[in-house]
Amino acid sequence: MILAVNVSLDSHRVIIGMSKEDSVLKYESVADDIVQKISAGNYRPNDKLPTTEELCEQYQVSKITIKKAMDELEQRGLVARRRGSGTFVKGIVPVGKNAPEGWSMSSQMTGFKNEALAEGHTPSTKVVEFAVEHPDAMVAEALGLDADEFVYRICRVRLRDDVPLVIEHTWMPINVIPDLRMKHLEDSIYNYIENDLGLKIASAHRTAEAVGVSEEEAPLLDVPAGSPCLQVEQVGFLDDGQPFEYSISRHVRGYKLFTISTH
Repeated sequence: MILAVNVSLDSHRVIIGMSKEDSVLKYESVADDIVQKISAGNYRPNDKLPTTEELCEQYQVSKITIKKAMDELEQRGLVARRRGSGTFVKGIVPVGKNAPEGWSMSSQMTGFKNEALAEGHTPSTKVVEFAVEHPDAMVAEALGLDADEFVYRICRVRLRDDVPLVIEHTWMPINVIPDLRMKHLEDSIYNYIENDLGLKIASAHRTAEAVGVSEEEAPLLDVPAGSPCLQVEQVGFLDDGQPFEYSISRHVRGYKLFTISTH
């Protein structure tokens, strides 16, 4: 570090000042460097950032500095934190000719019903299962829960113009989404979360793979068993970084995948 030292003997004072280049706080420098790495593709959407300890060693700074840098990146909407899992890079919605008209970064998390209505279709929902249970290890890890906490387990078939498009298996923590009822499942859970509970749905981490439809799900989706479908695994987050949803959805018709996180 190069210091611009100004020495004044007036009143027996010595004044030492930093140059303009060094006036940037350390956490801002770390945050800006990570932003550059994201822009350059070193960290891609949904990538997990290095741990706090690794970043401390990489930038030769304290844990407090790294925490403030992560706070800054989160405020900019570039990363999302998952309790017990780490910090992940958010993505960007490809708004343009490949995105539906009128969609924005936030509208990707409006839910099935609102998306269908926006496109001029009639949505409906068939609730297959609705139960309360302790989460298994996979669900607990995704939602940052302990094994003795409770989640809703939900299975729904979503239809557009009476045609089944997707079957959704969803888990939500009761302590985050309280008093969820059948009427919300049949309508829109996302609307209930934002309009009734006053929470803000902010982002999602999604992974997708091609799989075959199971024998149990085939009649619900009106396709033969083994038919190809796109399976999307998702963890949804509120604007404070709290995970509120873990879901596995299998889409057999009309799904447009954007590999994104929204904010």
